[in-house]
Amino acid sequence: MLTCSNCGQENPEAARFCLACGQQLDSGAPAGRDERRIVSVVFVDLVGFTARSEALDPEDVHAFLTPYHDFVRREFESFGGVVEKFIGDAIVALFGAPTAYGDDAERAVRAALAVRDGIGELRDLDVQLRIAVNTGEALVSLGARAELGEAMVTGDVVNTASRLQSGAPVNGILVGRETYKATRDAIEYEPAEPVHAKGKAEPVDAWIPLGALHPAGERRHSGELVGRARELEVLRGIWERVSRESVPHLVTVFGPAGMGKTRLAQEFSASVEELGGRTVHGRSLPYRESSAYFAFSTQVKELCGIFESDSAEVGLAKLQERVADDTVARHLAILLGLDPEGSVDDREELFFSVRVFIESVARDRPLLLVFEDIHWADRGLLDLIELLAARLRELPIMLLTLSRPDLLDSRPSWGGGLPAYSALPLAPLSAAEGQELARLRLGELHEDAGRLADTAEGNPLFIEQLAATMAESSQTGGSLPTTIRGILAARLDALPPKERALLLVAAVCGKTFWRGALEQMEDEGGGLSELLGALERRDLIVRDTRSMIEGEQQFGFKHVLIRDVAYDLLPRAQRREHHARAARFFEETTAELGEVAAALARHWRDAGDAERALGYFIRAAEVAEHGWAKDQAAVFYREALDLASEGDQAQLSDVRRRLALARAAAVHIPDARVLIHEASRGSQAG
Repeated sequence: MLTCSNCGQENPEAARFCLACGQQLDSGAPAGRDERRIVSVVFVDLVGFTARSEALDPEDVHAFLTPYHDFVRREFESFGGVVEKFIGDAIVALFGAPTAYGDDAERAVRAALAVRDGIGELRDLDVQLRIAVNTGEALVSLGARAELGEAMVTGDVVNTASRLQSGAPVNGILVGRETYKATRDAIEYEPAEPVHAKGKAEPVDAWIPLGALHPAGERRHSGELVGRARELEVLRGIWERVSRESVPHLVTVFGPAGMGKTRLAQEFSASVEELGGRTVHGRSLPYRESSAYFAFSTQVKELCGIFESDSAEVGLAKLQERVADDTVARHLAILLGLDPEGSVDDREELFFSVRVFIESVARDRPLLLVFEDIHWADRGLLDLIELLAARLRELPIMLLTLSRPDLLDSRPSWGGGLPAYSALPLAPLSAAEGQELARLRLGELHEDAGRLADTAEGNPLFIEQLAATMAESSQTGGSLPTTIRGILAARLDALPPKERALLLVAAVCGKTFWRGALEQMEDEGGGLSELLGALERRDLIVRDTRSMIEGEQQFGFKHVLIRDVAYDLLPRAQRREHHARAARFFEETTAELGEVAAALARHWRDAGDAERALGYFIRAAEVAEHGWAKDQAAVFYREALDLASEGDQAQLSDVRRRLALARAAAVHIPDARVLIHEASRGSQAG
């Protein structure tokens, strides 16, 4: 049995979420496990409560704070956040830990807006508050027990959030720079005066969120669509048959986050509208849904002209005006939440009414129903989509669903057995397409397009985010944008614990790693073949057909950014330990020459053994010199010099001399090559 750390409820081994409180269960997370994570910290504090509470009895203070605490906790948890602690009238919440969702900063700001806007509902309290949101890297203790006073997160991101909160306007919110950068496409902001924070050398930049620019889960797209011509052609071909021959069809576009599923659907929807069809969209959200059929109810409301601002009475009247059959209208009212007291004993009857309604709409005009993010959909909605795809007949209806590959983990038979079903996987953009998109997004910095496209490895969102970061900082290096780290961290957090733990260890080896190294680095080596096979099936790693080390299975990360994010999750102490084990593996299995010497040098350096690292850097430099790679030799000598002991003058002098000679040789190599070329031409002429 698994015991929930939040409420103590015992759950079956197969459970992923607590049956009592809904908190995610982590069967593979040992108590006290620490990770470095990008988190968003939210501070909420009441204004003037300290002075007010002085005149109150402790029981009155408790009675006053309880509904306030309950309200704020409920709002934060509805957005996927975790309340870490209550400190009197102050509340600290986390987004991105213990589980990342990929849009944690946006969730944090939306939650803060919901608290700000909803606090007025607590009329009996008559309170005012200040809120701050700050995003950054922190050390997260995944096994922390709040009931024992153990802190989950530590780092400057927490302290800065506290300082921002003290500078926030009454009944207002302040966010820090990283939060602003990660959410400015979804939230409307106005700049605020920098906050002079205690302990900070410079004032902290801050912004005031005014409200959401669009509903949660949506993403605005602009500019030309690059690539995807083949996928658009496939979709248009299916639509042509659907509309011409009245053959309903279900299509699922699969792709990881950022691969362009929504952008493709928008382009295709525009084509459908141009061809005389009608398109309605519905989206599944991972939080704050009002019903299991939220995405479909959104589509029905659009088809019936029902607005979210309409009262239940107005919405019901519009529905009855659009739907002639009273039974169908009653069932749809239940599904839309317009009849909270109504019920249907047989789900088949409810689904039949849905089918009747959709058929009536499609008779007027060819219909495209788009269901976005169905990997977050409730089982009932997935059942409804498959039922419609199976039972709709002789009508021009196309069901277009967008999903991450995660859907197939919970629904491996998705689409199986249907009369007309197509799966359309979205591959990364080609190298040429990636460079084209990078050039469009970089503008004047287009000379860096090739390097940026290589780093993003064909993911359109990553290209756009990296381009935005480069345009702002005028740098091609530096840390990954928070948005990319969040998306990839969420993908890692969705893995079963043992697979995730193995991937983090493999990341220490580098983009390429070997089974033997994992056996030496992993304390528990059992089931390694199954775990590697599972990670390969999930398209996170790939086994190479050849290996640079004889007799060793060689693997590589499918995406270098996945490796980088996985590596960043490990605390320094664990990194040092794993680097030392990786170095010993190379010493035992290789000749320690060339590239291996350089790898050994970096592993021992990151393991904290400067003496061993220095020796290997010198060895790598010597090999490079022998191959006339003088510039590379200079790089290795420079790294060796950084590790040389200040107390060993002979060692310092030797490394400096070697570095100077390598640099001098590197400078004159072009001249030497010209002389060699001229001498060669002269001998040929003679």
